[in-house]
Amino acid sequence: MKNLVQKDKQFRSDVKKFERKRLILKSIIKNTYLADIIRWNAVLKLTKLPSNTSKVYITNRCTLTGRRKYINKFYRFSRIEFLKLARSGKISNLRKSTW
Repeated sequence: MKNLVQKDKQFRSDVKKFERKRLILKSIIKNTYLADIIRWNAVLKLTKLPSNTSKVYITNRCTLTGRRKYINKFYRFSRIEFLKLARSGKISNLRKSTW
């Protein structure tokens, strides 16, 4: 499981590295005031970038176990680990409700 967490960190750093370049190329492509040849060259450069550096391919993973399903987006834990941590009192300002 630690291997999945390490892969996720590496993947997110790769996405961050190419984020600015992708944004610039996409803005050039969308700009209709530029010449068609410039826009076409931007399309070609964008297709040459590695496809796994796009934000679309990011999956949310639990930071402890590496699970992909049922991730709490505020704490980045899976539901199982979140319940364990909440019951043991490791997450501050969080209690099991009783009524």
